[in-house]
Amino acid sequence: MDAKTVVGRAARASRQALAARGIEVHRTDQGMRRTLPAVLAHLRSRGLHPATVVDVGVGPGTPELYAAFPDATLMLVEPLEEWRGHLEAVARERPAHIAVAAAGREAGEIEIAVHRAPVCSSMLGARRGDPDQPRRAVPVVRLDDLRAEHALAGPFVVKVDVEGGELEVLGGALELLRQTDAVLLEVSLFELVPGAPQLHDVVAWMHEHGFVVGEIYNGHNRLLDGSLAQVDIAFVQEDGRFRRDHAYATAAQSDELYRSWGF
Repeated sequence: MDAKTVVGRAARASRQALAARGIEVHRTDQGMRRTLPAVLAHLRSRGLHPATVVDVGVGPGTPELYAAFPDATLMLVEPLEEWRGHLEAVARERPAHIAVAAAGREAGEIEIAVHRAPVCSSMLGARRGDPDQPRRAVPVVRLDDLRAEHALAGPFVVKVDVEGGELEVLGGALELLRQTDAVLLEVSLFELVPGAPQLHDVVAWMHEHGFVVGEIYNGHNRLLDGSLAQVDIAFVQEDGRFRRDHAYATAAQSDELYRSWGF
């Protein structure tokens, strides 16, 4: 038995032993990217360089997103006063605008169900299975209006994590989306909050507005039965820079691959 075979068998045995303990090992340069930093690094290597990053539903922040684009201006939109100090701390470190408000289709006011874990608060109400939650009236702003008010420059990267209200947010950003290269959304496979869109609804809405799935990452399972509950998706423009070539590989790359298969 040669050394390559021995090493291969040992590696398989190690992976199987770890898998039995619920641990999965994979190469970071192959297969599906599983984290936001990996997704952003890949998109950045392919030319993603936004002038403005819009973060809606900031909560404790998205430091990986801010770090990926250190020269971009930030637009931070968060409805809960509990996070104001954090927003102001971010704005002291780099150019940033702050809106302590919810984002929606129309400017005005809305009631938010304030969850005991504030990051789970939603404009749609309480999560299924949770008790009733106190409601709080907060102002609503449109992203298109914020863009005009602060003279925000494109191209944009937009991240939205608002517990089921993502399409309401994007409905007020149709002009901004025309200059957006990537939209980062948390998407649910179940109607975790009554009335919230599910994955098929979000994918259809995004396609209707010129975006398709670019990357899927950060999935997690629900406690009820272990089923996949939510994933994060990076949407890119259907006809944008990241989809100009639909080929799987160059001729040379394909030849090398098939030779490695023994053909």
